[in-house]
Amino acid sequence: MIDFQYPDGATPIDLNEADGLKVKHIVTREELNRFEQENIFEAMEWLQIRRKGDILTEKFIKMLHKKMFGKIWRWAGSFRKSGKNIGVDWVHIAVELRNMLQDVRYWIDNKTYPADEIAVRFHHKLVWIHLFPNGNGRHARLMTDILMEEVLDQELFVWNAKNIYIDDKVREEYLMALREADKGDYSRLLSFVRPIA
Repeated sequence: MIDFQYPDGATPIDLNEADGLKVKHIVTREELNRFEQENIFEAMEWLQIRRKGDILTEKFIKMLHKKMFGKIWRWAGSFRKSGKNIGVDWVHIAVELRNMLQDVRYWIDNKTYPADEIAVRFHHKLVWIHLFPNGNGRHARLMTDILMEEVLDQELFVWNAKNIYIDDKVREEYLMALREADKGDYSRLLSFVRPIA
């Protein structure tokens, strides 16, 4: 059984979800993080060799999560079926995601916002919906990187260099920026992802 010690703002895994752990010898959060990170590296390699296509689909979003966490969790790539400390009610996940993807397509087609703001709004909404039992922030950051690179043809954000998952101060800054975005103010999140030197 995993020692459920979570960093501030992390989504707790309930006992039913914990039963989905494939690697049974994992007992601490640190071990889990290490195994998940190895799986994420493999997903990033897959991204480089896959056939490019439409990423703004439920199918791709689920597939990426499965590639990122499928060696660790049986439920990887499946929407959560439990309530969490954040996110929409789990029964509304598919509808909220579909609406968000339609919004993003509209923003891109109509240049409603600058590219960075489209990506930040996309990222925030993925985190806000909270699609999966675990890995939502890491999945949303990688999805946003793919959006920036493959759809918006923009330079990637700097969040990967900031080590959000480990550095408490950086994580706190990121979470505060997301909370401001919850209120409709994206300025702090925009500054976080592209700080002015």
